[in-house]
Amino acid sequence: MSASAVHSLWTMASAAAPQDAIDKIDTPTIEYAQLSPTLIVIGAAVLGILIEAFVPRKSRYYAQVFVAVVALTAAFAAVVGLAATGYGTTKAHIAAMGAIAVDGPALFLQGTILLAGLVAIFTFAERRLDPVAHGVGASPARTKLRAWGRVDSFAAQAGSVPGSESEQAATKAGFTTTEVFPLALFAIGGMLVFPSANDLLTLFIALEVFSLPLYLLCALARRKRLMSQEAAVKYFLLGSFSSAFLLFGIALLYGYAGSVSYGTIAKVIDGSVQTVNPALADTMGNDALLLIGAAMIVMGLLFKVGAVPFHMWTPDVYEGAPTPVTGFMAAATKVAAFGALLRLLYVVLPGLRWDWRPVMWGVVVLTMLAGAIVAITQTDIKRLLAYSSIAHAGFILAGVIAMTPDGISSVLFYLGAYSFVTIGAFAVVTLVRDAGGEATHLSKWAGLGRRSPLVAAVFAVFLLAFAGIPLTSGFSGKFAVFKAAAEGGAGALVVVGVISSAIAAFFYIRVIVLMFFSEPKADGPTVAVPSPLTMTAIGVGVAVTLVLGVAPQYFLDLANQAGVFVR
Repeated sequence: MSASAVHSLWTMASAAAPQDAIDKIDTPTIEYAQLSPTLIVIGAAVLGILIEAFVPRKSRYYAQVFVAVVALTAAFAAVVGLAATGYGTTKAHIAAMGAIAVDGPALFLQGTILLAGLVAIFTFAERRLDPVAHGVGASPARTKLRAWGRVDSFAAQAGSVPGSESEQAATKAGFTTTEVFPLALFAIGGMLVFPSANDLLTLFIALEVFSLPLYLLCALARRKRLMSQEAAVKYFLLGSFSSAFLLFGIALLYGYAGSVSYGTIAKVIDGSVQTVNPALADTMGNDALLLIGAAMIVMGLLFKVGAVPFHMWTPDVYEGAPTPVTGFMAAATKVAAFGALLRLLYVVLPGLRWDWRPVMWGVVVLTMLAGAIVAITQTDIKRLLAYSSIAHAGFILAGVIAMTPDGISSVLFYLGAYSFVTIGAFAVVTLVRDAGGEATHLSKWAGLGRRSPLVAAVFAVFLLAFAGIPLTSGFSGKFAVFKAAAEGGAGALVVVGVISSAIAAFFYIRVIVLMFFSEPKADGPTVAVPSPLTMTAIGVGVAVTLVLGVAPQYFLDLANQAGVFVR
């Protein structure tokens, strides 16, 4: 067909088409200022990729750390600015054509994620823990390590087969995997959207945006690379199953409500929407689709928070992943996932509470008890902290199902307190080392209090916070969620929670006794002297633990002011 014939056909089609049909597509309205925290982080992640492509290897580490720290600080300042101008309370609304909620819970959780991510980036950037990096031994590699920089927790070259000649050559050359910084920023960007998503498609996209980088980060450990890659494969496969359940649940809820918008689905559930979409006339209002779809979406979110019976990935992934990544996942992922779960249950499914609350009761009881009881049998410190995180997921869920304003604010406070304690605890784990890297077996921690009293004392503070001992943030957080649960009619869960806390206190105290009242072994591990980066991460964890334990009222009030969802 000639060009003139094509032009003639296009002219005829344009003339035949009604002008009003052409004018129906409106320009999308995007509130860039209100989305600025996410845009800053994603933009910095893209910049990090360009740094990997164009900046010389010797300068990439410093450039990546600088970009990550500046971006997270700027994004947090943007969150504070939005909250100060009233978007967390009086001016809260739905942005980005109905896709993103800018309200109190979203801004509070985004601020928590950004601060936790910033502290985690400090642990990612630590490069002074490996004994080789301190100049132990005289070899050609020593000179190159000094030239390129010190060794970090991540593989020298991620694409190399473990034990291969290419990996050995990369290690001798002093290479480091600086791609971890843009990967972490992409994960944080997805986490910022996840708790603020106001429709199911945005929720799913955010889930994948922060999950895929985490799958990669889990496989990048410098030591025990096979275990690290095994953990990444397990996380990827189980995470894919959970994503599939969530996506199928989204399809069913769309068939039920004719929309993926949170507000529309909630209106269809409570009966205020009577208009039936002709294309979905046979499915709209079908309660079977509602119940099965809601169950599948909740199942996908419970996998991310590590609740029983969707917890099986947690101990293996926590043990195999690089410890800085483990701390980052244990803190930031939980904040994002619980934020999304809160919004789903409080905004979309409040009219269905009589159906999902009994099921969630069972999940809460199993999660608290299983996490506390199984942790007693653990002999690896990272697996112990993994089961501890499962138990804490149960405690937080007790506040989630309260279905009261205090339930929202107590969960927000608990998540903020728990995040920094967790990152600080895993940062301490990176300091206890032997010839094979991190000494994570509990027997190697015997007598640590005599060998390094300060490190042992700091770790004891974190363990006491996990146990919920008074004057720590753990006590304030547990008291808040248990109070909200009791006032919400879940007094029985509070009893189970107290019992679980007592069980959990046993293995926390056991580690403290092991550190301070056992004789150190002659061939025991050494405690590395960290750089100011890791010291800052640990110091922030201790400060938050004590401040939120001694004077929590200001932060409880802040969480209470931020505890209203926009609908």
